[in-house]
Amino acid sequence: MKMRKLQFHPCGNFKTSYHDELVIFNTDFGRLWISIGILLLFGVVPFISSPYILHMLNSIGIYAIAAVGLNLLMGYTGQISLCHGAFFGVGAYTAAILVVRGGLSFLLTVPIAGLVCAAVGMVFGLPSARLKHLYLCVATLAGQIIIEYVLVEWNSLTGGVKGIVIPSTSPFGLDLGNDRSFFYVIFICFVLMTWIAVNLIRTKIGRAFVAIRDNECASEGMGIPVFPYKLLAFAISSFYAGLAGALYACHMTSITPEHFNLWFSIEYIAMIIIGGIGSIPGSVFGAIFIVTLNEVLSHIPEYLTNIGVSTGAEMNIAPLQDFFYGLAIVLFIIFQPKGLAEGWRIIRSIFRLWPFSYSITPLINDDHQISGSSYLPLED
Repeated sequence: MKMRKLQFHPCGNFKTSYHDELVIFNTDFGRLWISIGILLLFGVVPFISSPYILHMLNSIGIYAIAAVGLNLLMGYTGQISLCHGAFFGVGAYTAAILVVRGGLSFLLTVPIAGLVCAAVGMVFGLPSARLKHLYLCVATLAGQIIIEYVLVEWNSLTGGVKGIVIPSTSPFGLDLGNDRSFFYVIFICFVLMTWIAVNLIRTKIGRAFVAIRDNECASEGMGIPVFPYKLLAFAISSFYAGLAGALYACHMTSITPEHFNLWFSIEYIAMIIIGGIGSIPGSVFGAIFIVTLNEVLSHIPEYLTNIGVSTGAEMNIAPLQDFFYGLAIVLFIIFQPKGLAEGWRIIRSIFRLWPFSYSITPLINDDHQISGSSYLPLED
């Protein structure tokens, strides 16, 4: 009996070839919207945003770069790190010293700071050869304390507790003294580093990272050199943190050691837990959530004063900040363990599959009757 194939619009995530598996955007619709988003980001947002909003967006962009790096280490390689904030500080101080004392251009200091931080990260990643889980976490905590001590006590190089003041720079005649100009620098770096991270995960290196995270013994049995890949993961993660730190130093024009403390490292862990561990978009969502939460908490004393509630001479929001961070992490672990990225994936799936949950291609005979259980999956 002659059969005819009835075609429906494709939906879902069905792959039929390795080429399909390697494609970042499965449809022209996705490519169109990412292009529109980039055009709006660079062509509209800087001109319609107030200076305050631009400052927030710049902070989100910087923190998101470093959060992507930490997610490559923790989410994709399974290596716990409590010194990501310290690596961020190493990058910031490297850029500041090169600009102030070395007289180098800002554009040169950013990649150099990333490379210096990658080397430091590999040094503190050496314990990963023998340590795992909690023991590795304690080792990286020691690294955080050591770097903090160096930044505070090496006065001749870092300026001690006074820090370093960085003059505004103008590479290629571009004035980076305002948030709008620096917005383009930050988000060009952000788009580039995110694109590199997304593609890195799909390469041999990224698949080795995931294999090590899932089972180190099985990875060794497959011929993957586990320790070199662990060191590479620390180096890449630290490079991201160092690059973000360099951008932060040139953006803020003044840095002190107290900003790059243990709490700053915990903030980054909160970012990837809330955003989604093992998800590049989750790193961005986590950075947006944490930066917005910090801004909201910082305005609580002013808000209470405006509505007539007495807050005393000065309200310390640090305990409140700790409370909300802990509450957010606990709630996300309980109700949304895969973070904000999973919620975004669900929303996308709802729009992609609406109004049907599944799409099928039945085989219909000449009498226009479905032939039994003959249902074929759609080709993507």
